[in-house]
Amino acid sequence: MIRHTVVFKLKYPKGSKEESEFLLAAAKLSAIPGVLKFESLRQTSLKNEFDFGLSMEFDAQQDYDTYNLHPDHTAFIQNYWLNGVDKFLEIDYVPLK
Repeated sequence: MIRHTVVFKLKYPKGSKEESEFLLAAAKLSAIPGVLKFESLRQTSLKNEFDFGLSMEFDAQQDYDTYNLHPDHTAFIQNYWLNGVDKFLEIDYVPLK
């Protein structure tokens, strides 16, 4: 199992139309085959500067690789991520044995 997570801050004002459109587009990533336990999250800690998070799981590396190359994912990156994200941190986990 691989848990793929990313926390991020958008360039858009909070509550803006652009923020809503970005988050709706991100939620559609859950429909990509192999994506499990998808969550869109609002970050609440005062200990960092990020506002949102995405979390999802994959059964195997092959599923994660398929997701990364899927046309819906690459389109999201090109059309939303590159234009809308100010800062981010990506962390991928596997369970400790």
